[in-house]
Amino acid sequence: MFTRFRLISTMFLTAGFAVAAEPTQNDQAAPPPEPDPVVRHASVTIAGRLIDYKVTAAKLALKREDGKTRASVFHVTYERTGVPDVTNRPVVFAFNGGPGSSAIWLHLGALGPRRVPTTPDGLDPLPPARSVIANPQSILDAADLVFVDPVSTGYSRPAKEAKASEFHGLEEDIASMADFVRRWVTEHGRWASPKFLLGESYGGVRVVGLARHLQRRYGMSLNGIVLLSSLLDFRTLHSAQGDNLYYAVYLPAFTAVAHHHGRVRGDRKQLVAQARRFAFGDYSAALLKGAEIKPATRRAVARRLSELTGLGPGVFLENNLRVRASRFRKELLRRQGLVVGRFDGRVAWPAESVADDYPSYDPSFSAVYGAFSTAMLDYLTRNLGWLEHNPYEVLSKEIHPWNWGTENSYVNVSDRLTAAMRHNPRLEVLVLCGRTDLATPPDAIAYSVRHLFDLPGERRRSIRFEYYDAGHMFYLNQPDLLKLRRDLLAFLAAPEPAKRKK
Repeated sequence: MFTRFRLISTMFLTAGFAVAAEPTQNDQAAPPPEPDPVVRHASVTIAGRLIDYKVTAAKLALKREDGKTRASVFHVTYERTGVPDVTNRPVVFAFNGGPGSSAIWLHLGALGPRRVPTTPDGLDPLPPARSVIANPQSILDAADLVFVDPVSTGYSRPAKEAKASEFHGLEEDIASMADFVRRWVTEHGRWASPKFLLGESYGGVRVVGLARHLQRRYGMSLNGIVLLSSLLDFRTLHSAQGDNLYYAVYLPAFTAVAHHHGRVRGDRKQLVAQARRFAFGDYSAALLKGAEIKPATRRAVARRLSELTGLGPGVFLENNLRVRASRFRKELLRRQGLVVGRFDGRVAWPAESVADDYPSYDPSFSAVYGAFSTAMLDYLTRNLGWLEHNPYEVLSKEIHPWNWGTENSYVNVSDRLTAAMRHNPRLEVLVLCGRTDLATPPDAIAYSVRHLFDLPGERRRSIRFEYYDAGHMFYLNQPDLLKLRRDLLAFLAAPEPAKRKK
């Protein structure tokens, strides 16, 4: 079953990148003791105000019932200083995805008080090497922040006596990260504080699972969860013979990307809305007919798809009206010899092979990987003074094989979201989507939310959507980063559902 998911569910693992090739902890007979927590004090100007804060880089040991260590979880915490009563101050736990990614992207790209410098639109890399700069769009003025590296990512590692399989799986990951959240909240005296989880990509799957697990196992009710460029149902990201959902949820994103590159012209909002109506209307109806579709209908659908995507109708006719995102990425700018990005379809770099029908790399990932990994290691060592014998695993291969816990089916955590919201009637949900995201397109999670049949109607008002111009990591686009801060501040300060105007 893992082979079915590998290409679609590993949101950040591409071509097996790792920061360094040094031996892992399990390869060394006697690793040195773990570093002590490192604490620094600093300040950042946010919204014209100087915010003083304490930053702590540390490892939290997950324990077995007998007290033995199972794993050490590396995390970086930012706490605003001078707060008289932390019981009223929110704390946000941030997770990236993969599975296999550290929290580097949210940490240094969006939420933390320091960020990796990018071009204003986030489309091009700056010259190496990079150091972090102040982030005036951080939400540290409104909430304390905890960036968590799941086991085997970043500097987090299983204990020498532990088996990696105890952590590398859907349920295993949720259980270990829930234990981390519980321990951090307890050790920092924050049970009475408003608590939020924010997950990007597969991190959204993780936080949905955490919301339900924390409630059931520890009685911890959250105030809200944020799903950033995420998904609930992996079926929305997988094209299979006889299952046509994939093609419907991707079509509006194709239109948004094609509009950015001038392949379709007009008002973007109207074009994407037209693509959405067609995707879940005539297009889905045509796909359901399979080989029995009439030739005239087939040609008419191909022409409409061409109008909405900028691809020639022949491409759709040759592929039975079913063009996957990878083919779209290669085909859209083929005449210019360019391939568009998977994480962000706005990025277009030269194709390695013009003749191939599928791209061999993702330029939107290549644009950020080196800058983020370099800036992170410089920040941890030079700014925070954290020294570690292990490599910092930005993207870890060690999490494979990942236990999806499914048999002849796809992972779908929609029921967990429904259960969490039913059992916690004050749980708020914010869904953030990038219009040019070709990894987790916006209409995939929107489709899943529309199919939460067991969620009472009044609770649906607690799920809000916000859209951004860029892709998967839309916060690299500076206008989107500004909007992200506004949206998160509004979410953190949102009134309780019962007090909202209906």
